[in-house]
Amino acid sequence: MPEGPTIVLMKEDLQKFVGEKVIEVSGSEVPDNFEIEGEILREIKTFGKQTFLIFDKIIFKIHLMMFGSYSLYKRKDIDTLRFGLTFEDGGMYFYTCVVKVVDESFLLKIDWEADIMSRKWNPEKTEQTLKAAPKMMICDALMNQDIFSGVGNIIKNEALFRVGIHPESLIGNLPPEKLKEIITEARNYGFDFKKWKKANVLSKHFQIYHQKNCPICGAEVIKKDTGKSKRTSFFCINDQVLL
Repeated sequence: MPEGPTIVLMKEDLQKFVGEKVIEVSGSEVPDNFEIEGEILREIKTFGKQTFLIFDKIIFKIHLMMFGSYSLYKRKDIDTLRFGLTFEDGGMYFYTCVVKVVDESFLLKIDWEADIMSRKWNPEKTEQTLKAAPKMMICDALMNQDIFSGVGNIIKNEALFRVGIHPESLIGNLPPEKLKEIITEARNYGFDFKKWKKANVLSKHFQIYHQKNCPICGAEVIKKDTGKSKRTSFFCINDQVLL
């Protein structure tokens, strides 16, 4: 599943079409009861793994889910094209994704301070939210999009390895300074992720995710489905403390 940094990179690619008029709409998820051709794309917003294409009369929410993708040209595999907008000098095309129409009230309900990639990110608020859930495993907290919007399995695993914390540790058992460190590193890794992804070298920087041996002690990396969500975690039992 694309994580928040990938969605931010996508927004940067699509930003050139803001202010442009739609000349053609295509795809299997085009709504029947809205006339989009001739509309001007006013703004693109992202929240975690979601993208919002904002027009005067309609707002589209795009979620790439597990296997979605996008392109700036219409690919040949048009059977997977869910939503495409063509402009005078190119277009944006979304494949194997979920497309929904939302209204402005939907955007007003979003807690933008929960997005790790946003300038509005509020680490103090995140800390208070975590402290209110002492029995929650930190692996579940990091994957909770209401708390850490944009964090996916890569960021979860790599951030926890950076701070030396076992993914099954309970929030209530974490020392205050360690909790702050996890919050900081979730965001830090998000921006490192974005930088490495843009340079096509992300996987070369993985320390623990899908690795065989710990880069610190050399022990075999443990692969285990953890937390209530049963998402796969990769960790070293020597260098990541279970609290």
